[in-house]
Amino acid sequence: MRDGNENDPTDLPRYISAHEVAERAGVSRSAVSRTFTHGASVSPATREKVLRAAEELGYQVNDLARGLLANRSQLVGMIASDPETPFRALQISTLSRLLIENGRVPVLITTDRSETGQASHETLLRYRAQATIVLSGMPSKAFIDLAQRNGQPLIAVGRSEEGPDHVRVNNALAAQTVVQIFAARGMARIGLVTSAVGSPNLVERERAYVDAARNAGLEVVVERAERTDYEGGTLAASLLLSPQRRIEGVFCVNDLMALGVMDYARNMLGLAIPADLSVIGFDDIPQASWGAYRLTTFQQSAERQAREILRILDRRLSDPHAPPIISELDVPLIMRDTVRSPKPGKGKGEQTFTTARTTEGTEK
Repeated sequence: MRDGNENDPTDLPRYISAHEVAERAGVSRSAVSRTFTHGASVSPATREKVLRAAEELGYQVNDLARGLLANRSQLVGMIASDPETPFRALQISTLSRLLIENGRVPVLITTDRSETGQASHETLLRYRAQATIVLSGMPSKAFIDLAQRNGQPLIAVGRSEEGPDHVRVNNALAAQTVVQIFAARGMARIGLVTSAVGSPNLVERERAYVDAARNAGLEVVVERAERTDYEGGTLAASLLLSPQRRIEGVFCVNDLMALGVMDYARNMLGLAIPADLSVIGFDDIPQASWGAYRLTTFQQSAERQAREILRILDRRLSDPHAPPIISELDVPLIMRDTVRSPKPGKGKGEQTFTTARTTEGTEK
C-alpha cells in the first residue's frame, strides 16, 4: 500500500525508450538515433526495422532532451498579454499554426507586470528556446535585456527597444489618415480613446493623432481608461462624449474600445452612428464586421504578421550576427459604416495602405 507520498516514483509516467526500440528491432542503440536524425547515415533495411519497431511500441523521439544536449531546442516562446482578447487570440493561434507547420514547438507564456510573470520568462530562457517572440508591450524592458544578454534570438512585435529584430506597424500613417478623414468631413472637434497601458503602439498612435489634429487646426480631446478593452471603451466614452464637448469623430486605439464607444454612444446617449458620431478603430477583429457594428478600422493581418515573423526568424538563425532586422507593415483602411460621408469635394485626403516595407540593419 502506498503512503500517499506525491513523489512516489511509481506514479511517474513511463515512456518507451530508444533502447527498447533497438531491442525490438534487433539493432544497436546508435542505429535508432541515426534513424531519427535528419541527414544521418542508415541503411534502408535498418531504417525500416527501426520505424516498424517504433510504431509497434508507440515510441516518440525526446526532442526536448535532444535540444538540451545541443544547447538549442525547437521550442519557440511566445510572450503575450491579454491572450483572451480577439486580436491577441488570433495572433497567437495563427503564429502557433505556422510554427508547427515549420517543425517548431510553440510555447505560450502569458505576461503581466508581476514577479510571477518575470519568473516565467526566465524559465523559458533556461529551456534554451530557439527564439522568443514578444507579442505585446509587456513584459518589461528588463526581460528584453535579459534575453539579449543570454544570446537568445528575440523578435519584438510592436515595441521600440534597440537590439532585437522587430515587426512593427505604421501607426503614425494610420493616425494621420484618421485626421485626414475627419477633416474631409468638416469636423472641428475630434477625440481619441486610449488606455493607461502605455505600450509603444498606443503611444505612437496617440502622439501622431494629436499632432496631426493640431496641425490641421482641429480641436482634439484625449480620454483614457485603465485597460484597452470593451469596458475601457465605455468608460472613456462616458467621459469624452459630454454634450458640451460636441465631439464629432473618435479614433479608438483598438477595435474593442471602439465597440464599447459605439454601444455607449447609442444606448446611453441616443446618438446615431455615423450621423451624430463617426468612429474608427484599429485591428479589424472579427467582431468589427458584425452587423451590429460594421466598424471602419485599420486591418492588422495576423496571417501576414506571422509569416513575416517566421521570415525574420529563419533569417536570424541563418545569420546570427546580422544587424537587426526591422520590418514595418502598413495597415489597410477597411471602410464600413461608421464614418459619415465627406462634404462635396473634400474626400481627396483619404488613402488605403497595403504594402510592406522591410529594412535590415537600420533602426528607425
